[in-house]
Amino acid sequence: MSKPKGKLFLIPNVLADNTQDAVITPQVKEVITNTKVYLVENMRTARRYISSLKLGVNLDHIHMEILDKGTSPEFINRLMQPLINGADIGIISEAGCPGIADPGALAVEHAHKKGIQVVPLSGPSSMFMALMGSGFSGQSFAFHGYLPIDKKDKSTAIKKLEAESLREKRAQIFMETPFRNNQLLEDLLKTLAPQTKLCIAKNITGSDEMILTKTAQEWKELPLDLHKIPTVFILQSF
Repeated sequence: MSKPKGKLFLIPNVLADNTQDAVITPQVKEVITNTKVYLVENMRTARRYISSLKLGVNLDHIHMEILDKGTSPEFINRLMQPLINGADIGIISEAGCPGIADPGALAVEHAHKKGIQVVPLSGPSSMFMALMGSGFSGQSFAFHGYLPIDKKDKSTAIKKLEAESLREKRAQIFMETPFRNNQLLEDLLKTLAPQTKLCIAKNITGSDEMILTKTAQEWKELPLDLHKIPTVFILQSF
């Protein structure tokens, strides 16, 4: 009789510092307590996150490997070998839920091919929490990740998202590297039609959280500094 395979747990991380007691569930803490092998984006921050939960986990007794955007599909096979041998593996991303705008999807795809059970655990997701708080309909939406860096390409992408939103009645969700947030906001306000609605959701779950929806014209009249603040943007054209 073959040895049972391990399970692949998708473990949510916090979005804002010092929020673990409020946003991390007992189920997540139980899984972390019993898991010894992890695939993570950054070992230092993953260890800090586990320590912050104060579960009595001895970090010297756990094994971590890097799974990031540079990990090749061929290397995934080696990373996933403990599952074949019967050990559970936990995936922890830098923030929020693994597999959503996150390299954890590579491991999940591999697990399905190998008949390994995938267990997503509930926790904070900036994209979904921003949509929930935006006032836009959750019946039709799309997440586009990062827009182009080049200003001309970015402007073209914004116009395309706006037109698609109007045509499909769809909320368009996207984000930016935090140190380029102010440039993205400037380009949005230059490009969007005055009546297009824009939700800006910054530092979700943090003490200075803001989720606010206004027209592009209304945002032009409000000073806002998003530099280095994790932010999700959602636009909808009516």
